[in-house]
Amino acid sequence: MNVDNRYEQSRWLTRKEAAAYLRLGESTLAKLFVSGDGPPAIKVGRSVRYASGDLDAWMGSRRRRSTSDGGSAE
Repeated sequence: MNVDNRYEQSRWLTRKEAAAYLRLGESTLAKLFVSGDGPPAIKVGRSVRYASGDLDAWMGSRRRRSTSDGGSAE
């Protein structure tokens, strides 16, 4: 079984833990998940889990130099 190294080194967080890690509200993180604008997650039954490495990557992808910066952070 080939496992992505990113997941081998990640800690799996609940939505509550992920929200605290990102300093966001749980409901904000839930809405981002539903809209597809949030960090990648794994859903198993009713449980949603976030890899800590994915949270870091998602936050990094949102980096901007100014409010008018449309994206593609350097």
